[in-house]
Amino acid sequence: MQVALFGNPNTGKTSLFNELTGSYEYVGNWTGVTVEKKVGQLKENAGVLIDLPGIYALNPLSKDEAVASRFLIEEDFTSVLNIVDASQLARNLHLTIQLMEYGKPVLIGLNMIDVAKSRGMKVNDRSLAEALGIPVVPIIARTGKGCKAISEQMQEKAVVPDFRIDYGDELEHAATYLMDRLPDFRSLNKRWLALQFLEGNEVIRQIPAFMNVKPELEDFCAGVERRLRAANPHTSIKQEMFKKRQQFIDRLMETAVEKTAAEKKTLTEKIDAVVTNKYLGVPIFLVMMYLVFCITFNWLGTPLSDWLDKFFSGPLTAWIEAGLKEAGATPFIRDLVLNGIVAGVGGVLVFVPQIFVLFFFISVIEDSGYMARVAMVMDRVMESVGLNGKAFIPLIIGFGCNVPGVMAARTIEQPKERLLTTLLTPLMSCSARLSVYSLFVAAFFRHHQALIVLSLYVLGIVVALLLAKVFSMVVKTEGSVFVIELPPYRVPNARSLYRSTWDKGKGFVRKAGTLIFGGTVAIWLISNAGPGGFNVPVDKSFMAILCGWIAPVFKPLGFGTWQAAAALLTGFMAKEVVVSTMNVLYFVPDGASLAGVISHAFTPLSAYSFMVFILLYIPCLSTVAIIHKETGSGKVTLFSIAYALVIAYLIAFLIYNIGRFIAF
Repeated sequence: MQVALFGNPNTGKTSLFNELTGSYEYVGNWTGVTVEKKVGQLKENAGVLIDLPGIYALNPLSKDEAVASRFLIEEDFTSVLNIVDASQLARNLHLTIQLMEYGKPVLIGLNMIDVAKSRGMKVNDRSLAEALGIPVVPIIARTGKGCKAISEQMQEKAVVPDFRIDYGDELEHAATYLMDRLPDFRSLNKRWLALQFLEGNEVIRQIPAFMNVKPELEDFCAGVERRLRAANPHTSIKQEMFKKRQQFIDRLMETAVEKTAAEKKTLTEKIDAVVTNKYLGVPIFLVMMYLVFCITFNWLGTPLSDWLDKFFSGPLTAWIEAGLKEAGATPFIRDLVLNGIVAGVGGVLVFVPQIFVLFFFISVIEDSGYMARVAMVMDRVMESVGLNGKAFIPLIIGFGCNVPGVMAARTIEQPKERLLTTLLTPLMSCSARLSVYSLFVAAFFRHHQALIVLSLYVLGIVVALLLAKVFSMVVKTEGSVFVIELPPYRVPNARSLYRSTWDKGKGFVRKAGTLIFGGTVAIWLISNAGPGGFNVPVDKSFMAILCGWIAPVFKPLGFGTWQAAAALLTGFMAKEVVVSTMNVLYFVPDGASLAGVISHAFTPLSAYSFMVFILLYIPCLSTVAIIHKETGSGKVTLFSIAYALVIAYLIAFLIYNIGRFIAF
C-alpha cells in the first residue's frame, strides 16, 4: 500500500504524517513547511505514506506545488489520503474534487474539527461521506485523535469514487474532444487529463507523450476561451470550472455543515487587530524577539552555558587526563585529546543550552500561529524592495539554518523573486553563528547580550532588504500576489514543542560530533606542525604562517590577527568551527575561559565588527552546495559567495572606522 497525502497548506498534513508513521518531520503552524515529498513507513508495516507539499489546486504556481502535480503523473501509488480543514471546508473541497476526478481511491481526514466547533460549525462527516461517495474520518491531527481510525480505514478495501461534475455544454464538449485526441499515458484517467489540460495545467501540457498534439490542442483550448469570453467578457475556462465546482460545494455545505452558534469575533481576530496592525506589527515583532534573546542570554541560557563551560574545563578535562595517563597514552595523544578535541569540540558544546533555549521559544512562536502573522506584516516592507511577504518565510526559516531556508524559496511562484530570495537567505543569522555571538557577547557585552544579538539579527534583515532593492532594480521581477494561510492561534502542543526543539537543535549537536570533531583535529595538527617539524610553537606553525599572510587584509576591520584570519578561513566549513578554531589557537590557561582570553585580543568595537563580518560573509559549505542545487548555476553560486564577502567587508569596515572616529 502506497498512500499519497494531499491537502491545502497548513491543514495538518505533516502532523498527520508523523502520527501515522511514528516518525518526525518538521511541523509549523504556518504555510511553506513541506517543500518536497517525504516518505514514511506506516505503523505495523502496512505500507508507505508519501507527504507532499501543500497545494490549493493541482494547477501549480510554484516549484513546490509542481512536486505534488508531477507526483500524480510520474509516480505509482494505490490511494489518496486527503486531509481537509473542517473550519475551511468550502475552500479545501476544491482540491478534493480534483483528486476524486483523478480516479484513484480517496479517503478524507476531516481535521481541525475542534477549531470548526469553536467557530460555531459542526460538520456532519456521514452526510459528507454519503454525498461524495468516499470515507470521511474526523480527526485532530496535532493531538492524534482519530488517527487510529484513519489507519484502520486505510486497511479496508479501497473503492474508486464514482464522481463527476457537469462543467456545462461548452466545457464538456471540449473535454470530450481532448479525451479523443490525447494519447494514452501511463493508464491515467483520460477525463482527468483532459480537464487539467483544458484548465491550463502546465505540468500536464508538458508531458512528453503530448508534445506532438500539444500545439493543436492548445489552439483548440484558446478557441474555447474565445467563445466563453464572447458570451461573457469577464470569464475564462479556469473561472468557469471554478464556478461549477463552487456550485457543487455550496450544495454540499447546505447538507453537511450545521451552524451551531452565531458568528462572533474570535480571540484570533481580536489578537490580530493588534499584532497585524500596520503601525504596531513590526515593533511588536522586535519586542517579541528581544524578550526571547533576554531569556536566552541574560536569564536562562547563559547561566547554563557557564555551568557547562566550568564542567568541561574542570572535572571533565581532569577525568579525561587521568584516564589517558592511566591508559599509558603518549604526550602527543594527550595533547591532541585535551588541547585539540576537548578544547575545540567542548568549546562549541558549551553553547548547546543557549541554542536549545532559543529554538524552544522559536518553536513556541511558530506553533502558536504568530509566525504567519510576521510574514503578513512584512509584506508591505518586502513589496517596497521588489519582493512580497512570501519571500520573508525562507528568511525566517534561515534563522534556524540557511539550508532549509534556501530550499523554502521553492514556494515562491515567480522565478526571479525565487532567485533573489535564494541569494539573500544566507544573510540571515543561523544557529551556527549563535555560538560565535555567545562567545563574544559574554566577553565584551555581559550586561547587554540580548540587545547586541538582536542588533545582529536585525542588521541581517536590513542588509537583505537593501540588497533586495538593489538586485530587483537590476533583475526586474514580475508582479506577484502574496497569499498566506493565517491559522488560528493555539496553545502550543507539548509534544510538538519537544520534537520541534530537538529537531532544530540536534543538527548543532551532530555537527559537534562529526564536522567540528574532524575539523578540530585537522586544525590542531596544522597549528602544531611547522617548517621545523612537529610540536612547534603555535605562532611558528603552518597555520600561523598561512593566516599571517591573510591577516593584514582584516586589519582595517579591527581584527588583523592571524588567529582571527584562521577562524574565518575554517568557518567556511561551518560557522561553529570559528569557535572551535579559537579554542585551539588561543592558549587558555587552566581555570580560565576562552571569553576571558579573547577579551585581551579584541576591543568591544573590534569584537562587534568581527561578529558583523561573521554574520554577512560567505555562506557555509552546506549552504553553498544547496544554492548550487536549487539554482543549477555555478555562476550564481560564485556570485552568492563574492557579493556576501564584499558586503561583509564594507559594513564591518564602516562600523569599525566610524566607531573609532566617534571614539567609541
